[in-house]
Amino acid sequence: MNIIKNYGKDLFSILKENVREYGMYIALLLIITYFTIASGGIFISARNISNLLNQTGYIFILAVGMTLIIVIRHIDLSVGYIAGFLGALAAIFMTQHNIPVLITIIIVLIIGLIIGLWNGFLVAYMGLPAFVATLAGMLIFRGALLLSTRATGTITISNEAFNAISNGYIPDVANIEGVHLLTLIIGLLSVLIYVFSEMRKRKTLIKYKFEVMKKDMFITKLIFISLIISLFFYTLSQYRGISWTVVIIFIVVAIYSFITNKTVLGRHIYAVGGNPEAAELSGISVKKITLTVFGSMSMLAALSGILFASRLQSATTTAGQLFELDAIAAAFVGGVSASGGIGKVTGSIIGALVMASLSSGMNLLGVDVSIQYIIKGLVLVAAVVFDVRTRNKK
Repeated sequence: MNIIKNYGKDLFSILKENVREYGMYIALLLIITYFTIASGGIFISARNISNLLNQTGYIFILAVGMTLIIVIRHIDLSVGYIAGFLGALAAIFMTQHNIPVLITIIIVLIIGLIIGLWNGFLVAYMGLPAFVATLAGMLIFRGALLLSTRATGTITISNEAFNAISNGYIPDVANIEGVHLLTLIIGLLSVLIYVFSEMRKRKTLIKYKFEVMKKDMFITKLIFISLIISLFFYTLSQYRGISWTVVIIFIVVAIYSFITNKTVLGRHIYAVGGNPEAAELSGISVKKITLTVFGSMSMLAALSGILFASRLQSATTTAGQLFELDAIAAAFVGGVSASGGIGKVTGSIIGALVMASLSSGMNLLGVDVSIQYIIKGLVLVAAVVFDVRTRNKK
């Protein structure tokens, strides 16, 4: 009995000490549980989970870039219509100029990078507040989107390879009815990689005499997260497997997680967000970091626009509308601090998943759209209040 009591105390203590990190996971679990029960199990079905990821993949990509923007104490309001405009530009390249898909994607990503560098230049070197510079960008690219689609209103994309980016799935290694075998294999490998990396990290911390989680708590964490990963991949395997959208999200998250956690650039980004003046005095070029982060943001906006256009198989005049607000909300809900310097890419992905789950669940239950906006607004307020309160306590 005492063992169980002590175990419970240790678990509660860990959750309390890491409330910022684990709070969003608990919130996501509660949301999934509620909508699963309320929808009679439809919410957690393989088809719905797959569609949820594919339909909102472009927001996941934007949330990654927005995380770094907010970490360095800025905001980017232009990314929505940058995504919409560059998605339309990709459609024009392929349908009107017969440019191959791969070349189109490369060109659009480069244009996105250039646009971001321009935004960063205005903020870092011209001294414009990011809010003003990117608000101007939002208006400019809203107009550019309308101009590019004015002739037909909608540009239909008939290129199958391009449309497969957001609508296709990775092929299976075997034809087994009712299950996607390759997805199960990837899930198993993901669990093994996760366990190995966590054990290696713990071993390194012990080697350098850092404080680590108790062994029983550590094992509990490994089992719990491994079960979640396994359940996720098993669910996807019951429908059509892993979509190319999920693959793209995984690659982007992996790259940016590595940059933010393992590179000098990542350390400099968080240093600038934590204290720009101190970072400048320590030899870090705040202007170059700002330029780099804004360039990265718009390049991801270009990728987001490609995913959205591919999903709809067309470019429309409304593409990009409110994308930036969804990305900002996902970042804040995912634990990015409003004061800068704090936030993880993986956290923002969870935040995006929380917001997407709310939308999907409320749609399944037939909740009025106006009520959906109110609920999501309240969730955003709660996330920021939670951030401020926990930061003040620390």
